[in-house]
Amino acid sequence: MKLISRSLLKIKHTSKVILAVLLICLLVRLLPYFAPIRAADIAQNQLAMQFSDRNGLPLGTLLTRDQEHTSVVPLNQVSPQFIHAILAAEDSSFYHHGALDMKAIIRASKEAIHAKRVVSGASTITMQLARMLDPVPRTFSGKIQEIWLSWRLAAGMNKDEILAAYINRLPMGGNIYGVEAAAQTYFSIPASELNLAQASLLAAIPNNPTYFNPYQHWERLKQRQKYVLNRMVQENYISESSTNAARTYTEKVVFQSRQRGIIAAPHFLFWFANQFDKTQAEQISPIRTTINRPLQQFVEAQVQQVISSLTANNVHDAAALVIDNRTGEVLAYVGSPDYFNEIQLGRNNGVQALRQPGSTLKPFVYELALEKNLIRPNTILADVPAHYAIPGAKLYSPTDYTESFLGPVRVRIALANSLNVPAVRVLEKVGVQTFLERLHQLGFEHLNQTPEHYGLGLTLGSGEVSLWELARAYLTIARLGDAIPLVSTFSNSPIQHSKPKISNSTTWEIITDILSDRHARATAFGVDSVLNLPFPSAVKTGTSSNFRDTWTVGFTTDYTVATWVGNFNGEPMRQVSGVTGAAPLWNRIMLHLHEHQEPADFPSPEGLVQLSVCATSGLRPTPDCTSVVQEYFYPEDKIAYEGENQFNLPPEYNEWLAKQQQSNFTSTNLRILSPHHGDLFLVYPGEEAKQKLEFKLVGNKSAPVEWWLNGEKLDTNSANSLFWYLRPGNWTLEARSGEMTDKVSFQVELANIKPTRRGFSISNS
Repeated sequence: MKLISRSLLKIKHTSKVILAVLLICLLVRLLPYFAPIRAADIAQNQLAMQFSDRNGLPLGTLLTRDQEHTSVVPLNQVSPQFIHAILAAEDSSFYHHGALDMKAIIRASKEAIHAKRVVSGASTITMQLARMLDPVPRTFSGKIQEIWLSWRLAAGMNKDEILAAYINRLPMGGNIYGVEAAAQTYFSIPASELNLAQASLLAAIPNNPTYFNPYQHWERLKQRQKYVLNRMVQENYISESSTNAARTYTEKVVFQSRQRGIIAAPHFLFWFANQFDKTQAEQISPIRTTINRPLQQFVEAQVQQVISSLTANNVHDAAALVIDNRTGEVLAYVGSPDYFNEIQLGRNNGVQALRQPGSTLKPFVYELALEKNLIRPNTILADVPAHYAIPGAKLYSPTDYTESFLGPVRVRIALANSLNVPAVRVLEKVGVQTFLERLHQLGFEHLNQTPEHYGLGLTLGSGEVSLWELARAYLTIARLGDAIPLVSTFSNSPIQHSKPKISNSTTWEIITDILSDRHARATAFGVDSVLNLPFPSAVKTGTSSNFRDTWTVGFTTDYTVATWVGNFNGEPMRQVSGVTGAAPLWNRIMLHLHEHQEPADFPSPEGLVQLSVCATSGLRPTPDCTSVVQEYFYPEDKIAYEGENQFNLPPEYNEWLAKQQQSNFTSTNLRILSPHHGDLFLVYPGEEAKQKLEFKLVGNKSAPVEWWLNGEKLDTNSANSLFWYLRPGNWTLEARSGEMTDKVSFQVELANIKPTRRGFSISNS
C-alpha cells in the first residue's frame, strides 16, 4: 500500500509539473497578443526606392519587393494641409480619444438602429491602422481582433507615432501606398509641398481607392474632395469658412500621366534594385546613379526610331549601353524599345540577356595570340577552306556568310573584315582552354561551360554573353588592358581597382589600330560605311547564326558604346546584319556624344615601326603591286621582311588556289594541285585502262612545263593539266618550268573488290 501511495504522489507531482509547463508555454504563446506594440515593431523596411541621375534629376521610384509603392516620411515632413485633411475626413477627434471613439460608436449605433442600416462608421485612425497591419474578415470575431490590436497600438505608441504609421500606409490607388509615394507619383513633389487643393484630393482617395481612382473616376473624386473640404471647414482647419473651400474646390489640379513612377531608364532601375539591399533605401534615398538623364532619353528615342525603321525586316527589339572610359560609369542603359509594352516583351532586359555574340569576341583571340607571340602584326593568315574533325560531331568547316575566301591575308585584314577561317586558325594556335580563361579575365562570367562544349566555334560566337559583358570587355580594350568594373551609382568611397593589367599596352594598341582602320575593313564594309565616323573610333560588329542577333560595339578615347538589335523571341531577322542592324544605332549615339568636342587620337603602338607592304600580299611592294599600305612591324621582324623576295604558299592553300582564275602568286609559284602529296588511290582489276588521274598545276600559265613521273619525262603537249591511267606502284610526280619546280609522291594499289559503279576511290594517308 505504501508503494502504491508513493507512486500516486509521484504521479500527482509529475502532473503538476506538466500542467505548470503547459501553462508557461501557453502564456509564452499568448504573451505577444498582450504586449504593447511600439513604433519600432511595425517599422516599414520594404520601401520604394527613389532614383536620380548623376546631376540630381529624378529618374523614378520603384516599388517594394511585394509590389507596393511605399515611401516613408516622418510626420514633420508632411504638409500640414494633408494632415488636417486626413484628420477631418477620417477621424477629427483622433487626438482626443483612445484606441476607440466611444462617442462615435454610440452615434453610429443609434443611426444604424434608426435607419435599419449602417449610416456612418466609427473606426478610428488607430483601428484603421490595426486593419492595415492585420487584415481580418468583417465578422464579429474579426472586429474583436481589430479592437484588441488597436488597444495594443495605443498602449505602445503615442498619437504622433500612430498617425505617422497610418499616413505612410494609406492606400492611394493601385499599388501606391502612403502620402509621400502618392505626392511623388501624382504630382512629382514631396509630401511636404502639397497645397490645400492637392492635399484635399489625396485625402479623398483612401476612403475607396478604386472607386475614387483619379485617372478613371475624376468626378467621383471631386465629389469626395468637396466632402473633405467641408469637413475641414467644420473642424476650423480652413479659414474664411466656405469661401476658401469653394475656391480650393474649383482650383485646377493636374494629375501627371503615370508610367508607374518612372521617368527614364526603367530597365536600369529594376536591374539595379535587384542587386541592392532595399533595407538601406531610407538611409540613402534618393539613390544618385551615374545615368545622364538627357543622354538616356536621347538613346531611348534612338532605339525606338531605329527599330521603327527596321520593322519591315522583322526586327522588334534593341538595347544599348554607354560607358565613360575614364571612370567606367554607366551613362545610358536601354534594355528594350519600350519597357511598358508587355505585348512586345518590353520588360525583357536586352543589356543583361544572354545571346550569341557573333564575331564580337574575335579581337580578344587576336590580342591573346599577339601577346603569346603566336602571330605578329605582319603575319600572313590563310583564308582558305579548312576542315576540323570534332569528336562526336560532323566535320567543322568554317566559312564566312559570303562563302568566299580571300587566300593569304594580313592579320589586319582578317580581323578588320571579320574573316572566320583566319580567326578559327588563330584560336587553334591559342587553344580553346587558354582563350576561355582570358575571356573569364575580361568578365565573361556566363561562358561557364567546358572548352569542349564551345570548341573552335568560340571565336565565332558559339557561347552566350550579355551586352553588359561585351561593353565591359571593350572598355578594357579602350583602356589598353586596364580592366575596371562598370559603375552604376556614386558612393563616398573610391573604387579600388585591384585587378592587374591584362597583357601589355602594345598588343591592345595594335588591336585598337586595326579596329579603327576604315581602309582595312573596306573589303567587307566599304570605306564609307555607317561604321566610319568623322573622328577616331574603333568598332567591331557581330551577327549570330541565322541572323537572330546583330551587335556593334566600339569606342573612342572618351566613350564605349555597345548596341544590340534582334528579337527577344528568337525569330530571325530578314536581310539584317551587324552593319545594317545595330551599327546605325551605334553611329547615332557616337555622333551625339561627340557633337561638341571630338575625341583625341588613339595612341600608336609603342615600340613598333611602320613599313610599306603590298596591300594584297603583305609582301614588300613590287612593280605589279596595285596598292601599297603601311603596316606595323616589331623591330626584330624588320630585317627578315626586308630580305624576303617572295612568299611561297604552303600546301594548305592548294584547294583555294585550284579555284582561282588568276592569283597574285602565280607569277612566282609553281604548285601541283592534283594529286596531293601522300594520296593513296585504288585501281580495280580489269579497270586499269579506264581509270584516269588528273595531274593539275597552278602557276606559270604561259611558260612551258615538263612533267616527270618516277624520273621519266612524260610526253605531253599540255602545260598545266594532263590525265594519266592509274597503274599500281609508288610514284613521284614532278613539274618543272624554268627554275621553278614542285614535287609530290602518291601510291596506287590494286583493289580486291570490284566496284559496283564506275570510278575510283581515294584515301588520304
